[in-house]
Amino acid sequence: MAESLGPRLYSCSNCRNRVSLHDDIISKCFQGRNGRAFLFSHAMNITVGPKEDRHLLTGLHTVADVYCADCHQVLGWKYERAYEASQKYKEGKFILEKAKIVKEDW
Repeated sequence: MAESLGPRLYSCSNCRNRVSLHDDIISKCFQGRNGRAFLFSHAMNITVGPKEDRHLLTGLHTVADVYCADCHQVLGWKYERAYEASQKYKEGKFILEKAKIVKEDW
């Protein structure tokens, strides 16, 4: 009988708190502060910091840093607002940096 596998998860690289599901990845072609990053539709077990305007590679955005709810490591950010029409799809989505997350239960 085949073994039943649960959902593939990503966890905080520091404390292993589960922060997102593999199925929630929208794109792996993003750049974070420390290298490659993934765009997720949802994140869990995080806290969201204050909103601020930042000039990113794709223009001006209002973003808020996201932190692991357990160890408070910065994992990436949440797009709150995109000022360019072509970037509106990012609003409400999360960037999690590849260097700050690890695959869990794969």
